[in-house]
Amino acid sequence: MHADRLRGLAARAEAHLAAGRLHEARAGFDEALALLPAGSQQHDVISAKLTELAKQITDAAADEPALKMPSEGPWWKRWGGGAAALGVLVLSKGKFLLLGLTKLKTFGSMFAFFGAYWALYGWPLALGLVMSIYVHEMGHVYAITKKGGKPSAPMFIPGIGAFVSYSRGITDPREDAYIGLAGPIWGAAAGLVAFAVASYTGSAIWYVIAQLTGWLNLFNLMPFFGLDGDHAFRALNRLQRWGVVAAIGLAFYFSTFKLLLLVGAVAVWKAAQREEGPGDANTLANFIGLIGVLSWMSMLKPN
Repeated sequence: MHADRLRGLAARAEAHLAAGRLHEARAGFDEALALLPAGSQQHDVISAKLTELAKQITDAAADEPALKMPSEGPWWKRWGGGAAALGVLVLSKGKFLLLGLTKLKTFGSMFAFFGAYWALYGWPLALGLVMSIYVHEMGHVYAITKKGGKPSAPMFIPGIGAFVSYSRGITDPREDAYIGLAGPIWGAAAGLVAFAVASYTGSAIWYVIAQLTGWLNLFNLMPFFGLDGDHAFRALNRLQRWGVVAAIGLAFYFSTFKLLLLVGAVAVWKAAQREEGPGDANTLANFIGLIGVLSWMSMLKPN
């Protein structure tokens, strides 16, 4: 009854197997197995193949880092979109972004950071991670400069991230919030560029870069000492702080992304304290907008 279809399924599955596409091969054999009567010789042969395939897939997964994704399509399509995105940056804020790379301390620490993550996850993901963090930090540099401060060049620390320091004291909490949220805003923009490239090329690695950018910047929104969210919370009054808590709860309801539970718990603790800021509508709007965008970005899946 299913002879022609079975022959086609078997041929395609064997072709996938020969090309090393184990998951596609398993899907083909699974479909064929459903058409065969249990206990038949063909059923037993396909079952044995599926058992062997399952072992090969498990072994392959054990040999690969959890975040290392396969690349799809020709190299020019995977990275051509990235080159185009870089061109857009050069035409807009590119000159400013490249300025940080001229600093020896930044370039040296960035290279060490890149080398450490290359060893763990491969160079494409390591490069994407380094550049997204760099753009985040240059957002702080831009905001500090705009407010009349003199920031240091970004410094990278493998396993932690990066930081920017500046000597001018900030006394206005709204100014402090502006500088604090500039990093996540620029970081979110970098993540959206990665997502645009992923959508154009279909490359899984660009989806992972966008997703990791969402994670890192969302974590930085936690209103805990030293993080960007803490600087932003200093400008918010009590009602606005509870508004942020509500936004985090709403984001978790729609995304179920567990990092939001941690960010929300710290936000509740901070909002419940007596001290409060003067209140700032711009900071509140930027904070809530970032929660929405970064929560969505953190849940991205390759098509």
